[in-house]
Amino acid sequence: MKDVKKLTAEQAADELQRLAVEIAEHDARYHGDDAPTISDADYDALRKRNTAIENQFPDLVRTDSPNLAVGSAVQSKFEKITHPVPMLSLDNAFSDEDVAEFVERLRRFLKWPADQSLALTAEPKIDGLSLALRYERGELVSAATRGDGAVGENVTGNARTISDIPKVLRGKDIPDVVEVRGEVYLGKEDFLALNQRMEAEGKPTYVNPRNTAAGSLRQLDTRITARRPLKFFAYAWGDMSAVPRGSQWEMVALFEQWGFKINPLMGLFDDVNQLIAQYRLIEAQRASLDYDIDGVVYKVDQLALQQRLGFVSRSPRWAIAHKFPAETATTVLTDIEIQVGRTGALSPVARLEPVTVGGVVVSNATLHNEDYIAGIGSDGAPIREGRDLRIGDTVQVYRAGDVIPKILDVDLSKRPAESKAFVFPEQCPACGSAAVRDVNETSGKVDSVRRCTGGFICPTQAVEGIKHFVSRNAFDIDGLGEKQAEAFYNWGLVMNPADIFTLRERDARSLTRLENRDGFGKLSASNLFDAIDDRRSIDLHRFIFALGIRHVGEGNGKLLARYYQTIETLLKAMDNSSEFTGDAWDELVNIDGIGAAAARAVVGFFADANSRSVVDALLEQVSPIPAEQASSDSPVAGKTVVFTGSLEQMSRDEAKAMAERLGAKVSGSVSGKTDLVVAGPGAGSKLKKATGLGVDVIDEEGWFDLVGR
Repeated sequence: MKDVKKLTAEQAADELQRLAVEIAEHDARYHGDDAPTISDADYDALRKRNTAIENQFPDLVRTDSPNLAVGSAVQSKFEKITHPVPMLSLDNAFSDEDVAEFVERLRRFLKWPADQSLALTAEPKIDGLSLALRYERGELVSAATRGDGAVGENVTGNARTISDIPKVLRGKDIPDVVEVRGEVYLGKEDFLALNQRMEAEGKPTYVNPRNTAAGSLRQLDTRITARRPLKFFAYAWGDMSAVPRGSQWEMVALFEQWGFKINPLMGLFDDVNQLIAQYRLIEAQRASLDYDIDGVVYKVDQLALQQRLGFVSRSPRWAIAHKFPAETATTVLTDIEIQVGRTGALSPVARLEPVTVGGVVVSNATLHNEDYIAGIGSDGAPIREGRDLRIGDTVQVYRAGDVIPKILDVDLSKRPAESKAFVFPEQCPACGSAAVRDVNETSGKVDSVRRCTGGFICPTQAVEGIKHFVSRNAFDIDGLGEKQAEAFYNWGLVMNPADIFTLRERDARSLTRLENRDGFGKLSASNLFDAIDDRRSIDLHRFIFALGIRHVGEGNGKLLARYYQTIETLLKAMDNSSEFTGDAWDELVNIDGIGAAAARAVVGFFADANSRSVVDALLEQVSPIPAEQASSDSPVAGKTVVFTGSLEQMSRDEAKAMAERLGAKVSGSVSGKTDLVVAGPGAGSKLKKATGLGVDVIDEEGWFDLVGR
């Protein structure tokens, strides 16, 4: 894999797009389905590379960046609860050096000298299910899972069955509104006992404590949850009518007084070496603990400093998770299968001789693309010292949780003499169309992914496109999931998304009514038709995302919706950009967060006759709801701000964070769309350009006067 520092801008944009799609898929499997398909270490490596590329190319950060998203959309079987304060994830550290850099980064942001004490807490990172508990006047009123970070599942009834969760808070200093956050988990001994009972009853056993705990908390029948010995550690908070203590350490201690269990291994330290020592101590005790952990979390102790540090995309700037190393095992690669995705990507999957890694049996692994099988990176350099992967090879795999592993290496000394290099297909296995690797017109770089050129004639692409269209973050139609989407396609009822909205009308004229087909009855068919009608009005950003345009995830869908406001304006702009030139094209490319690759994909999608006909047919049935303009009482809300020169009262990072909290968009360059430039001493070309364009310019004091301290 090519060093991030050696990537060109085009290569970086391509990689960021690939990573955004891949990580989003893994998030949905882990948080939404409790069925992850790659190892924690593999997932962390994807996020780490994404972050490294974004740091190297800040202008290429995508609005569907994994660093802007948390978890996955909620399951439809539970009511939804909106978190008043988003439940965010943590950035990761993988080495002692990463931890030291984290602390130095805090000091730089705060302009905190090296000799000034900076206290941080350290506590085990529980491998369970995040839960938010809301109390009003001391009584438990709701419990919600993380969900996508903004909206979670209402599991209040099930949470009430957990003995570690107090129904009524006790003690002093209890605010009127208290939201305590923590982790639901299943102890190792309880997990083993549960599996012994299941085995004795002749029932399938469970895979690991984390997924079992998650599944138990999501039971529709609370009696099932009550029979599972779930436990809960409290370690954080969300919405509070008042925060009665001034530090992380004091707040967690207060939780214990209120009746919660807190982790006894939590400590308070003011030195990096002490943090690392606590990490080593917890790591040494990991096997003997009765609960699974996958790292140690460090948090800035003083809440006033947490407030100053704020958040960056999906994570608090003041906390980080120091992950444990991955576990490894050796097995045999028995087969390589090719799967076709929604965008035509041919994805190789390794079938492995089942092997136990960290107590879990795994039998599959993602192989990414044909270059990965060949053992080379996108730049042609070897990623496994030139060793390719062949059927029959003995391979080393690794994992750090209940997930499908990644192949780390191959043992050439055990390679069968008759083995042959794997030949990646050049025809789509689903439809026989040519499968090609695109070449970037600007850079000349060959795409690492081979794609089917069949488009709508490819049944797999068509089915996957319909599945995407009805997915939770898109149209989210109750009763129309992946299984039904595939069945409808095979029955010839829904060949493209537009067919969904004419289903009731066509069914009324059909000799084979839906209510008479397998899996349906009169009531379920009627409910499905009603659910489809309920989605005839949908937010514009969900409509855009549902179309399945390459390079357009949820983030880019929201960005396009906010910018163009209506579907009519968007379509007109795409039509005027069809030649990839002109004012409309320039406007699209210059939207902050929309790179050239995404812009070309959007324009190309709407210019394609087949795609446009589907969109036009959809718009005869569906009315996308125009996006709302951002509103705020802040004087800089919605404005584009550029900071330049030296800032004396705050670091550049803190200035940017402050502006974003106030609803402003911070840009690194001055243009005709810049609303305000904050110039400190030493400001140069940006100040000169702003003056020439007539952009308002103020100094640091003027900034504070404008926004208030």
